[in-house]
Amino acid sequence: MKKSNGRSWVAFALFCLVFLVFLYGAIFLLPVVPSTSNAPQGGVYRVKISPQSGLAAISQQLSEQGIASNTLIFQLAARALFVGAKLKPGTYLLAPRASLGNILLQIARGDRVRASVAIIPGMTIWQVRALMDSHPALVHQTKGMGSKELLQALSLSYPGDEGLFYPDTYIFDPDDSDLSIYRRAAQAMQKQLNSAWEQRDSSTPLKTPYELLILASIVEKETGRSSDRSLVAAVFINRLNLKMPLQTDPAVIYGIGPKFDGNLRKADLRKDSPYNTYMHKGLPPTPIAMPSKESLQAAMHPAKSVAVYFVARGDGSSHFSKSLKEHEEAVDQFQRRRSATPKTNSH
Repeated sequence: MKKSNGRSWVAFALFCLVFLVFLYGAIFLLPVVPSTSNAPQGGVYRVKISPQSGLAAISQQLSEQGIASNTLIFQLAARALFVGAKLKPGTYLLAPRASLGNILLQIARGDRVRASVAIIPGMTIWQVRALMDSHPALVHQTKGMGSKELLQALSLSYPGDEGLFYPDTYIFDPDDSDLSIYRRAAQAMQKQLNSAWEQRDSSTPLKTPYELLILASIVEKETGRSSDRSLVAAVFINRLNLKMPLQTDPAVIYGIGPKFDGNLRKADLRKDSPYNTYMHKGLPPTPIAMPSKESLQAAMHPAKSVAVYFVARGDGSSHFSKSLKEHEEAVDQFQRRRSATPKTNSH
């Protein structure tokens, strides 16, 4: 009797071993991906798995996209490889004639196609809109939307959409919507803006976080060297405190708009506009660009300086002055040295 039981256990163990060999052999040796590509790139097979999909749904999606995927076998294989709860959504490039096992491990690793879009500090809203509208990997839900429509779609209440999108590189799955990138960028900017505003000094002349955003955008456009940010911010804070016009050329240029040809003329400085900070005291009505975290921090924590003027030296840095006489001497000196280079502004 004992020998009979022993033989039964041996037979059962052999059966299990043979079954596992056949199971894992089938999982890793039998191809389920077609030998030809459904995409024009690199001889690979492109498939997409939707978010929040279970095993049955993933198997169905793969089957609809040309993969030989039986739901029962797919579920059995996923559990045999202990990846049933690890499969990640996204767009995947599968090698021709890849096996079910290889596919499952690739999807469990999240080894998928990713795309990116970079918002650069200092970009204006029309540059960001053009960037998003032309990105080949995005679904363009916002193309043709006006400023008010975009703000409504993002549930934002601001005078305009300038300055609201945080400069960063945003990674996303192909065929994601541009609206989702705008939403992520707006949330990131709001987070940075709130963080900077919470650290404000009671002596700041800035009355709201939006005014901070406006000033930070000016600092962004006026700074040639990052080490000068807090000094540039100090000049504008000092001017606000003294009720002096900001006299910042980038704001005037922003008021001209995308048609600006790169040459700021005296006639432009005499043309009335809400953004002409030579004619109007105080901040312009909206930001003039997308400010970086560093510019937000500089506007909130300017350097301890009494300077109210600065002029670019021509090497990316600026010379700061506390009197008009000193400033005019600096302009004289550095404008002569830059006579052979493009015009740079002084303040």
